[in-house]
Amino acid sequence: MPSTYILARDHLEQAVSILRGADTRTQQLRHIVERTIALMSEFERRSMKATNNVLDFEQYRDRGQDV
Repeated sequence: MPSTYILARDHLEQAVSILRGADTRTQQLRHIVERTIALMSEFERRSMKATNNVLDFEQYRDRGQDV
């Protein structure tokens, strides 16, 4: 992952720790930031998975059935 991506995720994690208020707006904002971090982590896992050169025969077979 690019260093800017990692830096952005770190900043979002810091924002979550700052947003510990009890009011509704703060909770909503914290939820949005936490969801963004989760999506970034999911994207990171998927991109790391796609960079290898190993063929997953089960995925290949499933994709063939859709066609």
